[in-house]
Amino acid sequence: MKRILLFILLPLFASALIAEEQADDRTAVTSSGEMTLQVSSLPEMKISFTERFSFPFLQGESPLTADNNIGLALSAEISPISLNGVAEAVWTPIAFFQFVAGGRIGSGWNLNIFDSEIYGIGLNRPDSAGNGEHDGGAFDGLLWKAQTGGAFQFDLAALYPGNWHHAVARSYHEINYKGYTRAKDGESWYYENDDGENCNGFNYYGNLLIGYQMPIFFNMAALLTEMDLYLYDTPDRGRWGDDKIRWTFSGIFGFTITKQIDLTLIAQFRTRGNYQESNWRDLYYQNRTIDSSKPIHLEFYRVAATLTYKF
Repeated sequence: MKRILLFILLPLFASALIAEEQADDRTAVTSSGEMTLQVSSLPEMKISFTERFSFPFLQGESPLTADNNIGLALSAEISPISLNGVAEAVWTPIAFFQFVAGGRIGSGWNLNIFDSEIYGIGLNRPDSAGNGEHDGGAFDGLLWKAQTGGAFQFDLAALYPGNWHHAVARSYHEINYKGYTRAKDGESWYYENDDGENCNGFNYYGNLLIGYQMPIFFNMAALLTEMDLYLYDTPDRGRWGDDKIRWTFSGIFGFTITKQIDLTLIAQFRTRGNYQESNWRDLYYQNRTIDSSKPIHLEFYRVAATLTYKF
């Protein structure tokens, strides 16, 4: 599953956990672990194991700097078609802003289930008829990503303390570089059964989360808007819509099962291109022609769930 859950929701949960652990000694280095299971209505599943560390750094006396720290998260992820290692560092120099840097490296394999191919890795190439064709085998290359970004965040309870005052907002923006070691310049590739429209190069990713946290079993309701944009240039890319922002909209509902177990449910919609060709699903994506009169439409994407166990 994509980064929509771990990189946006878990920092919110982790910040509350770290604050609790640091309540007795703000100068201590703290650590915590968690195991996460992600499933969705699509044929996908992922299990991740994460160890988090928090290092007090440049802490001050004011409420804006009292909890300044550097957080480090190290994760191992496994799905039925991929295996990844992930690292992320977050520096909080002031309560409402964070610097983020990280990366991931992994590989994958492919599955055939009920005569349906699920691509964990491989190139996406046009065949002689102009249709898309997968080319790749298990662990035939490494898929990697490096990113840097920043987040602005706000919690109303910081101004008006109270358990029922946690109206929160967080906006994150990053520049990342994604690559597949087997792909040459301009070659497209699949990763974790996506659309196979990736190329080695720079990308922009951003999101905005607005929500409300509550001190009860139903602990959070939020709306999340995400945007992706390819920053690399492909000749004639506007013809098939490669230059357009891809949007995902999510409704998020969080539940506290126990002190150690959280459940998050997500319903997602996304934008997709409208193409002139009736057989556009079969065509190699760069052979499609976007409908300029109505280039995109909004469609249901998936329902997903994340179960997190903290230890």
